[in-house]
Amino acid sequence: MTTDRTHVIVGASLAGAKAAETLRAEGFDGPVVVIGEESDRPYERPPLSKDYLLGKADRETIYVHPEDWYAGHDVDLRLGVAVTAIDRGAHEVSLADGSKAGYAKLLLATGSSPRRLSVPGADLDGVLYLRQVGDSDRIRAAFQDASRVTVIGAGWIGLETAAAARAAGAEVTVLETADLPLLRVLGRRVAQIFAGLHRDNGVDLRGGVHVTRITGNDGKADGVRLADGSHIAADVIVVGVGITPNSQLASAAGLEVDDGVWVNAQLRSSDPDIFAAGDVANAFHPLLGKHIRVEHWANAVNQPQAAAKAMLGLDVSYDLIPYFFTDQYDLGMEYAGYVEPDGYDEVVFRGDVDRREFIAFWLGDGGRVLAGMNVNIWDVNDAIQALVRASQPADVAALRDPETPLESLVGR
Repeated sequence: MTTDRTHVIVGASLAGAKAAETLRAEGFDGPVVVIGEESDRPYERPPLSKDYLLGKADRETIYVHPEDWYAGHDVDLRLGVAVTAIDRGAHEVSLADGSKAGYAKLLLATGSSPRRLSVPGADLDGVLYLRQVGDSDRIRAAFQDASRVTVIGAGWIGLETAAAARAAGAEVTVLETADLPLLRVLGRRVAQIFAGLHRDNGVDLRGGVHVTRITGNDGKADGVRLADGSHIAADVIVVGVGITPNSQLASAAGLEVDDGVWVNAQLRSSDPDIFAAGDVANAFHPLLGKHIRVEHWANAVNQPQAAAKAMLGLDVSYDLIPYFFTDQYDLGMEYAGYVEPDGYDEVVFRGDVDRREFIAFWLGDGGRVLAGMNVNIWDVNDAIQALVRASQPADVAALRDPETPLESLVGR
């Protein structure tokens, strides 16, 4: 294969698939190679902790494209093989099967991996992590036979799997080192709402605790020992203590890496022919004026489209507002914006917090809206994003007033 026009995408992920789709949509007719370590074709990850885990969605619904899309668009999809090295001088990547693929432009869409629990017993059977579709299959099967589930970590994955375990009828305990779930992400006031949601649905939520050991019998986990000496019996243990970017390839190749592959607003790395998108990219955000690494679905959908256009030499700058969503029990939520822990002055609410039908706004910099979250209120997220993008002090009284249309606050 000639490499003078070949575009190689490392990572047969949602991000990788959207990049390939964009290359073709923009009229690129050269060779496109997508290489993935998993045996499944590119799929979406949010269902793995939501409807697919709950058994409400069939496997076929998670895939980004139909099976015949890749051949139909002349995309060389290589599954079940890992890329082991990047030779920047030769413009080629080495694969675990001994083959090589040359490139003119290279996109790293290698995603991230779950952080592993580093306590005695963490390698026992029955200690599960959620990242790939096979993980979701194993967790769902385990929930069907479990009467007691313990979830370690009260982030988004931990809380969503806890909700799925409750839906399966298991008794659920959630263990979190912070005082409240999602405390660093949402702050104390909003974190209390999610704590109340899970406790109202029968979850034994314990904050400020530290796991010291996974206990077991005959190689099978049977519980969790805490620092205070207490023991929690469990049939299944799910660990969700964060993820780390898969930037090993980039680092070994000598690219600039700092909590992911360091890229500019065009998603270009320190090598002008190598780009990165999705979980693995720590990208400069023009609106925020800083580098950020976003681990959510919308970023994996949209950022690789910008990267693909930049690979083709188009004038592009990725500045979309970070966005994510969750569904837990009867609560649905969308969040738009970016707030660092303690990087805001106050949280303003509109609506009924007790009924969990409200919008929360994180304010900073003299009243500027940094982020907004709509809970069980719909068709308002575009307006929230417009307020964030406006980067101007907000009328706080109007933000609180449900009778004032959010759209009317932009530019006021």
